[in-house]
Amino acid sequence: MPRITIDLPPSFAFSTELAIYVNHVNYRRHLDNSSLLSLVAEANERFFAHIGYPGMDVEGCGVVYADGAVQFLSEAFHREVLVIELGCADFSRVGCDLVYRVREKTSGRDVARGKTGIVFFDYQARKATAVPAEFLARVTTG
Repeated sequence: MPRITIDLPPSFAFSTELAIYVNHVNYRRHLDNSSLLSLVAEANERFFAHIGYPGMDVEGCGVVYADGAVQFLSEAFHREVLVIELGCADFSRVGCDLVYRVREKTSGRDVARGKTGIVFFDYQARKATAVPAEFLARVTTG
């Protein structure tokens, strides 16, 4: 089976730092893969709040995670601080990818990269809806 490779954008719209706590490591004493996803989910929440959408309510639409892919590049350990950079890419009519790079703060070591496909969702109508124009404007302008 071919390995997953994630292409990164030339720059990222947002960056945040998150520490690795003891509950993030597994029995092999490194960052657990499911914990990485939890840390990235926190970074996603911070990104949405940063662009004006706390709680991930985007112009009255919800955000649904449709799919995801992670490329692990190195181990990370308890007490290290991760820098998670995020940006949007590959827009469709109803969504886009949140693309991220995870690095260890002190060394700059690449830990992981990945992307999460999101779909904007109208919970009242129970169906996907178009990417809100204001969201698009906020993430595609400098």
